[in-house]
Amino acid sequence: MRPSTRRLVFVPAAAALTALLPAPPGHAAPPAKDVDAVTAKAYAPLKAAQNDDGSFAPKLGGPGVTALVVAGLIRTGKGPTDPVVAKALAYLGKNVQSDGGIYSQRLANYTTCVALMAFKEANTDGKYDTVIAGASGFLKGLQAGDDVTETSSGYGGVGYDGRGRPDLSNTHFFVEALLAAGVSRDDPAIKKAIVYVGRCQNLKTEHNPLPFATKTAPDDKGGFVYTPTEAEGKGKGGKNVTPDGGLRSYGSMSYAGLKSLLYAGVGKDDPRVKEAVGWVRRHYSAARHPGQGDAGLYYYYYHLFAKGLDAYGETPFVDVKGARHDWRQDLFNELRRRQSPTGTRVNTNRAFGEDSPELCTAFALLALGYCRPDAK
Repeated sequence: MRPSTRRLVFVPAAAALTALLPAPPGHAAPPAKDVDAVTAKAYAPLKAAQNDDGSFAPKLGGPGVTALVVAGLIRTGKGPTDPVVAKALAYLGKNVQSDGGIYSQRLANYTTCVALMAFKEANTDGKYDTVIAGASGFLKGLQAGDDVTETSSGYGGVGYDGRGRPDLSNTHFFVEALLAAGVSRDDPAIKKAIVYVGRCQNLKTEHNPLPFATKTAPDDKGGFVYTPTEAEGKGKGGKNVTPDGGLRSYGSMSYAGLKSLLYAGVGKDDPRVKEAVGWVRRHYSAARHPGQGDAGLYYYYYHLFAKGLDAYGETPFVDVKGARHDWRQDLFNELRRRQSPTGTRVNTNRAFGEDSPELCTAFALLALGYCRPDAK
């Protein structure tokens, strides 16, 4: 199988079947040669930015950016023996700790998750089986579960290091990484994580009994929030808290929630998925990050946009006004438009570290891996 066609997770059968059907006229994915040209242009600047030890931007969370670069390069056609990839994999190997985690000093969940997925992409011959298994066990130890009550807003979630408050950003990486490692959807860790995902949704159901879900504005219904604790006064700043005590949904977390539900096997007819897709239909955009403007747009949003819509499998995607969108073409157009003449990308908004060209370019490659017409 071509490296660019690999998937890190299972896709529901209905979504896979839909994606195999030919797109209607006028809604074709971008030609493979166009996608390849854009991804190839990013290789030289990444090679030039690689440090002597094989790392990329280690000040942004240790091995995290390096892992994203590895996964992005492999996803878009480079193999594990490519010089840049091989050097980066060697660096990641040096960050494997005795407890199975893949981290340096902080962000243990995030960096272990993305590194595990990078090793999974590169594991063509079983070389990294032991590393992947060790990382899976380490991740499970970070999940909030036995240390909190089942009714707690944080139950089943994961934070940056297993001690801080859980959030959906870390939890969606956790779900994707464990499934990539071969953990069953029926594993208690996945089931508990989906409990937490449900409690991050702006939807009052049996899956979310938290008070903020009763205060959801109509436009926020079905979308997802970063952490329910913001409504409890325990989050940073509280900028996402509405005047009546609800929480605002926004793009990257809504796609993160949607993909997590689908990856974990929640069906399309489930109210959680239906309402999440309803939010996306109201807020579909490849030009901006709904609810965040240009913060996190440059690639945290784009790569989740790609994964969420890919998992849902509707092509073209129809928005609330009935407009039909070939999301792969829309995404590709934005990623190509935003590529600099040198092949890199950077966000002028520094939020989430997106003033780093290595980070932005890595996320862009991950998103581009879903743009090819043969992506399935």
